[in-house]
Amino acid sequence: MLNIKNRLKKKKEFSYIYRKGETVHSKYLCVYSVDTKCRHIKIGFSISNKIGNSVIRHKVKRRLVEITRHIINTLPFCNYVFVAKPDIDKLSFEELKNEVYHLIDKVRMKKDKK
Repeated sequence: MLNIKNRLKKKKEFSYIYRKGETVHSKYLCVYSVDTKCRHIKIGFSISNKIGNSVIRHKVKRRLVEITRHIINTLPFCNYVFVAKPDIDKLSFEELKNEVYHLIDKVRMKKDKK
């Protein structure tokens, strides 16, 4: 479980990141990121009803939380929203982990260009 100080919970926080954030995509995930002045990196997850039933959605979310929990200290200093795309539930844990790492590398490259 992510620490409470690292969670995005409010709708207005998600909306702000959707409006102002930069986006990187892959086949199974989309990551919105926006720079923050807060002392903590905050992460939110969005898994729509298109993914499957609640059991599948929670499984995907638990996996994403576990992956990001281990790398949160190495992330660029931003707030993030991970949006799951259809067929993400067919990925194994290792494939999903590689997908997240790949997207985080894309975010780093975008931040370095600035």
